[in-house]
Amino acid sequence: MEDKSDPKEKEVLMVDPKIQPKIQGSFIMDKSATSLPQNGHIEPENPHLSHGSATRQILAALVAQLGTVNTGMAFGFSAIAISQLRDVNSTMPIDDTQESWIASMSSIGTPIGCLLSGYLMDQLGRKRSLIITEIPALLGWLLITFATNIEMIYAGRFFTGLGSGMVGAPARVYTSEVTQPHLRGMLTALSSVGVSTGVMLEYAMGGVASWKICAAISSLIPASALVLMFIFPETPSYLISRNKPEKARKALEHFRGSSYNLNKEMDTLINFSNKNNLKRLTNPKEILHAILQPNALKPFALLFFYFLIYQWSGTNAMTFYAVDIFQKSGTTINKYLATTILGVVRFFSTIVACILCRKCGRRPLTMVSSIGCGLSMIGLGSYMWVNSYWKINHIPATLTWVPVVCIFAYTIACTIGFLVIPWVMIGEVYPVQVRGIIGGFTTMSAHCFVFMVVKTFPFLRASITEHGTFLLYGFISLFGTIYFYICLPETKNKSLQEIEDYFSGRNSTLKTGRLFMKKQEKNLRIQKGEILPR
Repeated sequence: MEDKSDPKEKEVLMVDPKIQPKIQGSFIMDKSATSLPQNGHIEPENPHLSHGSATRQILAALVAQLGTVNTGMAFGFSAIAISQLRDVNSTMPIDDTQESWIASMSSIGTPIGCLLSGYLMDQLGRKRSLIITEIPALLGWLLITFATNIEMIYAGRFFTGLGSGMVGAPARVYTSEVTQPHLRGMLTALSSVGVSTGVMLEYAMGGVASWKICAAISSLIPASALVLMFIFPETPSYLISRNKPEKARKALEHFRGSSYNLNKEMDTLINFSNKNNLKRLTNPKEILHAILQPNALKPFALLFFYFLIYQWSGTNAMTFYAVDIFQKSGTTINKYLATTILGVVRFFSTIVACILCRKCGRRPLTMVSSIGCGLSMIGLGSYMWVNSYWKINHIPATLTWVPVVCIFAYTIACTIGFLVIPWVMIGEVYPVQVRGIIGGFTTMSAHCFVFMVVKTFPFLRASITEHGTFLLYGFISLFGTIYFYICLPETKNKSLQEIEDYFSGRNSTLKTGRLFMKKQEKNLRIQKGEILPR
């Protein structure tokens, strides 16, 4: 019988002999290409198998990011503990200085945890790092639970902060490496849902239980995360970088399901590893050299300034001092009720943000946050300015709903972009060789900014007044809009390899300077007849 098939479809890649054994008989081809299994017969690609099991990927993401709930609890704990400790009936009364240290002590441990987990993630793997990170978090909550003096609270806050810092980068990197592009943004954003869940739970518990009971209940989260993480394997990307293709294939099958055609994705991982000469970096000189490459420095600078602007828009000042801010805002609503409702609003806003992250992309959501946070903070500061004038002149306050609306509007706007997008991008924009350590540096810098904002908030409002502090935060956020518009690239629906190639200067498929991006043709496909790079 005459063969009527297109002769072009019979072409195969000319593969460099040095890497041919690693590919194990399967090749990457152009759009019309198909996987070539070891029996040598080309089989058409089934479009229904292009996406692996969503259930498996979601479960892996949920377990990996369970520890981020602990981060939210650490953030929210100070708001309820400080209020209870400053109560006239407190068994352990505190002053202004001790209040600021309780609020900010966790932010001292967090940057250390970020740096430590980044190193562990690249040396021990993503999975082991996620297991180790829960130990200091669990220790911290137990110290607070059994605290008999202020020093034990300080120590507990430090260790919960250390655990919070350690979990940040591994949770996001693990999720980004085990999920496919169409799910990656939404599932990586679950870490922000975890943080908001922790804040909400802590606020809710603080209204009905003592701070010691809240700490005891909070300890259950890191304990559960530690146990559950043993169920899941290491990420395929990490195993490939450690020259373990067989284990990588088994891990990929675990995350995609038995009906998924693994060949194409395995080919992409192996060929990208070969093209970039990925190998384990153990020598400090090699690690430093990799960090100083443009594909690591450029995204680091991008996210460094992102976190600087986002934190100095007042995000964590609002979170850590929520009860106190409601009390001094001029509203007549009960401060604990308002704080609990705020936690609920933040939680649901984060869920909406995860959905929008998949639909809208990184740039539009960031712009919404930057503008929305700026305007709502300026609105809050302006009302408090007028309210202070009313108090001085003994004029009855009116429109007491305005500060509540501004605070809630700020929380929604901040959650839509600021609390989700930069954390998602940590797992996207860094090269796989140093994704752990540079991700750790990024989260370390982010939490250094958290410490600065939380520690300086009481002093700022004492020096430039309460309303002046919020006006400052608002103007910083508005000015940040210019930076985001010019510099922030869109990574939605881009593969990790494509993003890395963009920052390496090998393609220009990620655009900046406009809100909505046109779909770009991926240029990572190897064309027929092209020799694979060594």
